[in-house]
Amino acid sequence: MAILDKWTLDFISNSVEQTLRLGVRLGELLQPGDLVCLSGELGSGKTVVARGAGRGWGTAVRVTSPTFTLVNAYPRSVDGRILYHVDCYRLETQADAITTGLEDILAGDGALMIEWPERIESMLSDDRFTISLAYESETRRRLRFQARGERSTQLFEAFKQSAFGA
Repeated sequence: MAILDKWTLDFISNSVEQTLRLGVRLGELLQPGDLVCLSGELGSGKTVVARGAGRGWGTAVRVTSPTFTLVNAYPRSVDGRILYHVDCYRLETQADAITTGLEDILAGDGALMIEWPERIESMLSDDRFTISLAYESETRRRLRFQARGERSTQLFEAFKQSAFGA
């Protein structure tokens, strides 16, 4: 683990299970209104992190990639609060995002994970927790965690403590 600055942390995951566990730690800390951006090429592990976050969030529904449905909603078992998982890979313009109702989800009170956030950058809040993933090898992934904004900084600090004891 390398702490690059106050708001940035780099980590190498050596297995799918380790990446999944990081997602679980994050999901346990998510609150309604949180925005998590998952950035990286196809196969870099974005959906693995999302699957772990769903488990940590407490949904009884299996988290899957919403590439073809665009949005999946995962209710938390204890209170019914929703964790939205959005995949913007198939969106070509911001107008595409608007016609799909994404504005309503962004303005809602659920927690939100977005894959391919760069496709709707101008629609997103400045307060966000970003995880950039990179494929290193069949089992290794490089993850960069970054916080921007007050709530995301709080989430980042809690995540560092929970996942790394730092």
